[in-house]
Order: sequence, then structure tokens, then C-alpha cells
Amino acid sequence: MTDASGGTDTVTRAFRVAYDGRAYAGFQRQPHAHTVADALLGALADHGLVDSGDGPTHATPPGYAAAGRTDAGVSAVSQTVAFEAPTWLTPRAFNGHLPGSVRAWAAADVASGFHATHDAVRRTYRYHLYAPDVREDDAPAAGADAATDAARRDPENAIDDERLRAALARFDGEHDFHNLTTDETGTVRDLDARATREGDTLVVEVAAGGFPRALVRRVVAAARAVGRGTAEVEWIDRLLDAEPIPGDRGVGPAPPEPLVLWDVGYPDVEFAVDPEAAESARVAFGERHRDARHAAAATGAVRDRLFTAFGAD
Repeated sequence: MTDASGGTDTVTRAFRVAYDGRAYAGFQRQPHAHTVADALLGALADHGLVDSGDGPTHATPPGYAAAGRTDAGVSAVSQTVAFEAPTWLTPRAFNGHLPGSVRAWAAADVASGFHATHDAVRRTYRYHLYAPDVREDDAPAAGADAATDAARRDPENAIDDERLRAALARFDGEHDFHNLTTDETGTVRDLDARATREGDTLVVEVAAGGFPRALVRRVVAAARAVGRGTAEVEWIDRLLDAEPIPGDRGVGPAPPEPLVLWDVGYPDVEFAVDPEAAESARVAFGERHRDARHAAAATGAVRDRLFTAFGAD
């Protein structure tokens, strides 16, 4: 690998990468779809570090691997990608050819042979579940219009915090989660699941050494059903039973957009934050958050108009 000055100084470097998954068909490359990996490898091709291909056919640098294969719509703050890189490829330099929806913000030089997937010892996801804590006799929130208050009081969003936490407690520890994933192997995992209220959101945090396909979103969906009162907490024990559950009684995954790959842990790896790259990431995601709020304001205006026209009776 030749660097920008014609030299060949390389290291094995791991990068922390944040991305807005709403813009992508998942992390892993796939035919006929644009993924986060395409954006990363496209940036490396633009830097002249890998051969450029047509669509999702860019070559990968030596040792390339990522910590997790997040699904379409799932975001990340600490996805980790490692490969042999020239010493000049800092997070700031990496960002020079990345879109605003994908930002490298920290890096660590690691031992030769490091593998971002296999060397990870713990992965943590956070699911941001909209669940307004509204009592029947609560006054509307200050400044809220009738439609907004009605949305907050919608029983579809009502969650009993303690029931949800009781459901998550049943998932704690080592279990065979074969009824909560489409994977046929690697279904035994040791989970740590908890929930913390942050305003109108219940942040469900689930951590383990690794996860079978869509497990986190199915755990959230099951806990949400118990929290809403549409299932009893004992149902969780049935989901964890050795006997397979018929397809029509299975648990579908919760929507992907509220899910974030929050952290990936590696023993003896210290990531150094690149201040300029981190600030670039903060600004880029601030802009995306602003744009999302503007879009929400437009759909909210449509909702309010319909509420006024048809929902006031």
C-alpha cells in the first residue's frame, strides 16, 4: 500500500465510525443496494487506497473487517472498522471522502492480525422507544397543541415502565434465543438488558458478546408487548423455552430506525478521539437531526390539519 507521498508506511488501524442508518440498506455490502460499507470503501477508493469498482464492488484493504452487520435503518455511534492503513489516514482524512451521514471520529493502532469482528468481546445496542409517561389526569404539556397531546396519550404508545423492565429481566443471563432469531446456529447468548427513562423515551440497552440476527429488535418487541399489557411477563419464559414457537405466534422485530449500535468493546485497545473529526461528526449529525425535525414538522402539520378537520368531534 502506497501513501500519498509515495511511501509505504502502514499500520493496522481501527476506526470508530458513526452513521445515520436511515440512508442505507444496512452495513454489509449487498448487490443492487447502497450500504454503509459501500460508503467506507468508496472513500478508500477515492483516496487511492483500494481499486475502484462499479457499484458495490470496491476492493477491500488487507485485514478489512467490521464489528457488526447492522440492518437497514439501524444507526451507529461506535461501529468499528479495522484494516491495514497508511499512517496518514486519520479519522479527519478518512472523512474527506465520506458523506455527511458517515463520519469517522476516533482511531487506535492495533496489533497485526487484529480482527474487528472476532476480537470484539462486548457489543452494546440502545433502542430509543417512544413511550410518553402520561397519566390520565395530567395536563397537556406546555405549548402542546391538541393533536400533539392526543398523540402523546395514544394508547398505542402507552408503556408501563416496570412491566417492561420485568420483561427485560427475564432476558438477563444466558439463554438460547432460537425463538427470537432466524439464525440456526449461535443462538445461545449471555445478555444484559435494562431500560432507562429519558423524558418521553425509554432507552432499552442490550449488551452481549454478540447477537444473532435481529435479536435486539425482537427482545424490544417482546418487552414492549408486556409493557403495553398485551402479553404477560410469563410469556417471556415461553419465548426462551427449548420448544420452537409456531410462526404465527412468533415475535416480529421492532422497527429498525430507533436502534443504535452504541459501543463495541475490545480488550487493551485505547481509541484516541480526533478532535476535528469528532466536531465534524457532531455538526453533520446536528444538521441531520435538524432536517429530521423539519420533516417531522411538515408531517405534524398535516396531522394537525386532519385532526382539526376530522378529529375534534
